[in-house]
Amino acid sequence: MQESQTASGATDLTGSMLIAMPGMGDPRFEHAVIYMCAHSDDGAMGLIVNKPSADVSLGALLQQLEIEGSSGLDRKSVYFGGPVEMGRGFVLHGADYRSDLTTLQVDDAFCMTGTLDVLEHIARGDGPSQWLAMLGYAGWGPGQLEQELAQNAWLVCAPDPALVFATPDEQKWGAALKRLGIPALALSAEGGRA
Repeated sequence: MQESQTASGATDLTGSMLIAMPGMGDPRFEHAVIYMCAHSDDGAMGLIVNKPSADVSLGALLQQLEIEGSSGLDRKSVYFGGPVEMGRGFVLHGADYRSDLTTLQVDDAFCMTGTLDVLEHIARGDGPSQWLAMLGYAGWGPGQLEQELAQNAWLVCAPDPALVFATPDEQKWGAALKRLGIPALALSAEGGRA
C-alpha cells in the first residue's frame, strides 16, 4: 500500500482495503471488506470482496451475456460489489492480465477491468489467474469517505491478494482485522473519543 495524499491533503486510500466496523448502520456493508480501486478529492470507488450473491452464478451471467464458458464456471460466484450501478459488472483481478480494451492497474498486485472481454477470456481459460466477478460497486462522493472514516465506520489495512482471492468469504472480515492485530470480538459497535 503506497501512502500518498489527495490534492486536498487527505490520505489517498487507492489500493487499500476498508474493513466495516460493527454498528455501521447500513446492512449492505455489514462485515464488508472493500478493495479500494480509486480515491481522490472527486470521491472514491471500491469493490466488496466478501459478499457473494446468492442469486447469480458466473455460469448464469455468462449464459445471459451469450458467452460460452467451461462448466467449472457454473459454481463460481458473482459478488455484490456494492450498491451503486448494480447492473454494471467489474472483475477485480491480479496483475497478470490486461484487457485489450481497458484495465485499471490499481497497484502492483491488483487490477480492475469493467469490460466484457475479461469475462470472455475467463470463459476461454486465458484470463487472469486470480479474479472475482462483481455486479455493482461501492461509491462515495467528495469528502464522504473521509467523513465516514472520521466517524469510525471503517478501518483501513494494506491489501493482500491471498486474503482477497484465496480466503473463504465468511473468513475475510476476521482475517482482515487479524492483519491489523485486532481480534473481531474486541470490536464494539460504539466508537469512542479520547
